[in-house]
Amino acid sequence: MLRKFGILVAALLSSGAPHAQTLSGVRTEPVNAAAPAALAPTDDLPSASDGSILTRRDARTITLKIPAPRGQIVDREGEPLAQNEVAYQVALQFEQFQDVDRDYVVKWARTRLARIEGKVKGYSVKTDDELYEHYRHRRWMPLYVSGQLKSGEANKIEPMLGSESKPGSGLVLQPVYRRIYPNDSLAAHIIGYSGSVGKLPTGPINYNEPLWEESEGRAGLEKIFDRELTGVPGMKRLLFDEKGNKLLEEQVKRPRPGGTVVTTLNLKWQKLAENVLQKGCQRGAFVVIDVVTGEVLVMASRPSFDLNRFIPGIGEEDFRALQEEPGTPLFGRAFQSSYPPASAYKPVVALAALNAGVVTERSTVYSPASIRIGNHTFRNWSKIPEGNINVRRALARSCNTWFYQVGIDTGPDVFLSLSRRLGMGEKSGLPLIGETPGLVPSDEWMMKNERRRILNGDTANMSIGQGSLLASPLQVAQMMAGIGNGGALPKLSLVSQVQDTRGKVVRAAVPERKNWLGVDPVSVEIVRDGMRDVVSGGTGTSGNLSFTTLAGKTGTAQWGPPSLNQRLAWFAGFLPHDNPRYAFAVLYEGKPGQTVSGGRMAAPMVRNFFEPLKDDIKEIIEPPKKALVVVPEGQEEAGEVEEVLKAIPIEEPANGELEEADFEEVQRALPVDEEEVSEGFEGEVEEVFEVE
Repeated sequence: MLRKFGILVAALLSSGAPHAQTLSGVRTEPVNAAAPAALAPTDDLPSASDGSILTRRDARTITLKIPAPRGQIVDREGEPLAQNEVAYQVALQFEQFQDVDRDYVVKWARTRLARIEGKVKGYSVKTDDELYEHYRHRRWMPLYVSGQLKSGEANKIEPMLGSESKPGSGLVLQPVYRRIYPNDSLAAHIIGYSGSVGKLPTGPINYNEPLWEESEGRAGLEKIFDRELTGVPGMKRLLFDEKGNKLLEEQVKRPRPGGTVVTTLNLKWQKLAENVLQKGCQRGAFVVIDVVTGEVLVMASRPSFDLNRFIPGIGEEDFRALQEEPGTPLFGRAFQSSYPPASAYKPVVALAALNAGVVTERSTVYSPASIRIGNHTFRNWSKIPEGNINVRRALARSCNTWFYQVGIDTGPDVFLSLSRRLGMGEKSGLPLIGETPGLVPSDEWMMKNERRRILNGDTANMSIGQGSLLASPLQVAQMMAGIGNGGALPKLSLVSQVQDTRGKVVRAAVPERKNWLGVDPVSVEIVRDGMRDVVSGGTGTSGNLSFTTLAGKTGTAQWGPPSLNQRLAWFAGFLPHDNPRYAFAVLYEGKPGQTVSGGRMAAPMVRNFFEPLKDDIKEIIEPPKKALVVVPEGQEEAGEVEEVLKAIPIEEPANGELEEADFEEVQRALPVDEEEVSEGFEGEVEEVFEVE
């Protein structure tokens, strides 16, 4: 029963991105307007072609803009993160009166508005002046008197409006496009929200006025990709006679919806990460990055906020309440906040020291419970001496005194330079609003802000991720992606492509390198082994996984004003250890006075995230199947060649026999050692061997 327009548009909107172009063909007549017979001449109504020598002061030809629906924002699999639906607004539709005064017009309107006053969501009280001025200048157009209603709400309201076939009912339901976020607060800091461009005009009707309020991106991807998401409006022409009867309604131009923004986010993973954060902390962040492609699969911040509260607009009081909440839900901790990276930074110092030759895999450094640098005593976190330990043991035990000494011997310029090549100290380049660049200090920065150069005490502090070093969870995950990659830092991407209405890709991200790391592969392997030891028997055992070997690093940092006594916990790393595919960083923001640690707070959240995904991940990280090289007859037991050939997908001859030429093609297609081939491959292979 509910409105032909609404049913049609709802069907189109729910059909998904592949059919988005069909939205341009929707009809836009008011849902409770007069029957379509008004479009054709009848015996009772004059035709649009009728002539008259008299002035028809109430006749009008009106050209209106049909706002186009915004394009969708979807995850990597096409699951919607932001889309549209049909909503309805109650509107007062005046009749055309002859020679009536102001009091009559106002009374007529008040009588009809009394049916719904206080009964409709978002009811807008109109003054007598507003009612009369609308009649004078805009009586051919509906006067909206309610907020946006969903279909179910509109169904309940409809009986109050009166029968649309009854003359003078005066109240109608007008359909409009409405932005919705089907997952409420999911990835809210990334997706952003849209809002109204402005209120509808109140004076005389202008050419090409919008039928309803247009929207624009106000935050996040909605704002950054506003041009791509905003479609091309259509145009509609209406013709009324002097009695206000509609003689013609013509869609001159169909609206064209906006394009689709395809993100790299994995909706399933993002939901799981936000659920893990909700159960594991009151404030924190979780980031997962593909080490190979640089795609951001998860970027979650807690607390978050419901994007639908901003649709169609949020009140000033509600917005102020969000801003003043103690948990600052509008703040995206994953990329907008800077924290000391703490011991999660130690792999960078270890890698820099190994690459510079300051330490080797087997060399040891005596690590006491504390050391004296200048006038300050720098202690180990465990308050006990570790003795003579090598780099792997130092990482596994997260020994502060080892890193104090090795950091000073390596020099801040060396490990801070590597930090910058790993993406620290600058924005990631992702389409994010308010992203922090973090901080990797230099002598110049220290002179400007501290009025001194970097001293040994500063170096010792930075060697354990404290002091002036600052990074966001996104930057820490990116740093781990670089160590996991080993040779280069992948350029991060958050939007994989932008599609037009027809699904054509108009922009696409291509995996590429951001920086060469310039480090020795052997040094990388040593650091990876040390990070594996962190999880297998060190400070991060609570993050251990059942289906693969994880490499990680815990961290606990002092944070905020000393008076608050506030700490935060990290667990960051990558998996699998031997062939990294996914890098991650988890941040746990402690309460003032709370005792926290990366091993107890952050590491379990990593396990709780990856374990439910083990079936998905095992399939992705599984090494390629091994292939067998075919050997000639006589150098293996009978039947082996036949079994190998059966395993190779080749096209068999029609007679079922493998000819000599086909056998040669099979040999050329198999991976064999080049040296053996160069020595003379005359139809013989010396031995059977396996190739990864």
